[in-house]
Amino acid sequence: MTSLFLNKTEVLRTDFNLAARKTATVLSDFGVKEDSVIAVLMRNDVRCMEIVEACRLVGARYAMLNWHATAQEIATILDDAEAVVLIAHTDLLGQLDMAALGATPVLTIETPNDILGAYSNTPAPEQKGDTSSLSELKDAARAFEGEPLRFRGLFAYTSGSTGKPKGIRRNTDPNAPDSYDVYAKLAEDLLMAVPGDKLMVAAPLYHSAPHALSTFALACGYMDLVIVPRFDPVEFLEMLEFHKVTHVYIVPTMMIRLLKLPAETRSHYDLSSLRFAVSTGSPWPTEIKSAMIDWLGPIFFESYGASELGFMTLISSEEATERPGSVGKILPGGSFKILNDDLEECPVGEVGTIYVRLPLFGDFAYTNADGTMVDQRVDGHATVGDVGYLDDDGYLYISDRKKDMIISGGANIFPAEIEAELIKMPQILDCAVFGAPDPEFGEQIVAAVQCADGTGVTLEDIRSFLASRLAKFKLPKKLDVHDALPREDSGKIFKKRLRDPYWAKKEKSI
Repeated sequence: MTSLFLNKTEVLRTDFNLAARKTATVLSDFGVKEDSVIAVLMRNDVRCMEIVEACRLVGARYAMLNWHATAQEIATILDDAEAVVLIAHTDLLGQLDMAALGATPVLTIETPNDILGAYSNTPAPEQKGDTSSLSELKDAARAFEGEPLRFRGLFAYTSGSTGKPKGIRRNTDPNAPDSYDVYAKLAEDLLMAVPGDKLMVAAPLYHSAPHALSTFALACGYMDLVIVPRFDPVEFLEMLEFHKVTHVYIVPTMMIRLLKLPAETRSHYDLSSLRFAVSTGSPWPTEIKSAMIDWLGPIFFESYGASELGFMTLISSEEATERPGSVGKILPGGSFKILNDDLEECPVGEVGTIYVRLPLFGDFAYTNADGTMVDQRVDGHATVGDVGYLDDDGYLYISDRKKDMIISGGANIFPAEIEAELIKMPQILDCAVFGAPDPEFGEQIVAAVQCADGTGVTLEDIRSFLASRLAKFKLPKKLDVHDALPREDSGKIFKKRLRDPYWAKKEKSI
């Protein structure tokens, strides 16, 4: 029987299952039915997974809300999802506008001390409206006695970088395999897990990848799950050693912070239990990957995925060394198409829009998409707007997101290519590249950077560094230096926040 952990606090699976069944009863009492939607505003907590299991029992969907969101953004998603109930940690209640929530009931969960400590002991705000304690209701409830109806999985929302966030409704085909069974199989096939393994997650559970991996562990029934409230490099290493973790989800920004620790700190911890570390969600610079392999061995796997389409590829350390920059081959049963703007297939090695068919994860639909999504689906394949190419052996290489592409003087320029070189500059700690309006060329390249302590750079420094690495038309024409770049906890940069001020007074944003 497996256990779940919040830091070092253990919850036995038997206790977890009972709590989930009682939560399912409470949700049913609040009108949650099959295919209803509930919303969850919580930091990383074992009880997030209790709610996931409760939703499986009653057949409901659940939307994990980004707790960085504003009160208006939260209210918009609740309205769009037609959420029947909202469950929130008490320390996050101050982010809610109770009036904007209307009649949506709010169930509260007291934030554990481990989590409060990770966020500087953030006190619970004074409640602004009627709420009910889920913990108290659960204690008084009987256990749900029925069999699970159907697991709908995470009802994710896009980040809204191109407008109003869209809900991604997955598992819409009643004849498709139950997602829980698929997730259980992926624990074995994707994670290569065996009984007794332990998965640790320190990235936010409101993000699709860490959430899905956590659910893999839950579904297979033979992996322990260790949930860490917030990433801190030293505490991360401590938890890996303490729990003898075998599997971990880690993104490049985490790796960079770990690699910046003194060598004596990194060598202090026994990480010999680790045999599988997976990254997805943001570009993984080759030199960072190499440094992590040198430190911990060839245990690193990279996956290309999307909230709409699921995990699509997996590439091992050995394969990545042989094919730098690749994110791997399509998972068994799937296929890629690389299409040009005329929806014709591109030759091997030519960049185009990536279309994917992966029946394993089923189809999806948006809640508020404009238009018919005709261009998003071709011959049973769907795209989320990423661009890249395939090599002769079917390995995929991601160039960038199509929406991030800069068009300057008629040339297509992919920011990720520039960022991959810019981060190698010793003075640069973090960077983002985007397009800003240019009266002559349409767009100009802007580099936003965060410098390492005690250093600085000029635009001339950057252009000189990149001159031998990139074509001249790809060199930045403007430099913005920031104390820190805005990043989500998943590691993704809020590029829209950097880009928007440049386009605020323009009639259109390319």
